Amino acid sequence: MSEGSSKQIDCPSAQATADGARIFGVMTGTPEAHRVGYLTEIVPASEKILALSGSAKPTQLFRIAAPCTNGACKHFKGNACSLAQRIVEGVPAVVNALPACQIRSTCRWFRQEGKEACFRCPQVMTDTANATDFEKQIADAD
Repeated sequence: MSEGSSKQIDCPSAQATADGARIFGVMTGTPEAHRVGYLTEIVPASEKILALSGSAKPTQLFRIAAPCTNGACKHFKGNACSLAQRIVEGVPAVVNALPACQIRSTCRWFRQEGKEACFRCPQVMTDTANATDFEKQIADAD
């Protein structure tokens, strides 16, 4: 997969406060058995929309994309996202077909890890209130 120098590359697990933050999914199910419901259109992460998360962090309810910050991110090592690598290597796939994702063409994880990242993405929650030790290990191994 080649990267065009003019094309933005997005982090699919960005914080709500990131410049250019956009919502591309909403968490569904329960905290123990959650899945991303992918939106048919990307929505700007406005204060009004983010307030819908109530007492939860917006990243516990929404999947948010924003331009990848490359070396400014703790997960970026060398020229790669180590979080994407850990997810593909350590987390089982939960789907066997590409989800209907609106950011795939600009997604760092897809560009780097291909469809294997997409097969795991529906279970990724950027912030989890009661993360398991395994989830903490995947998220914070750096």
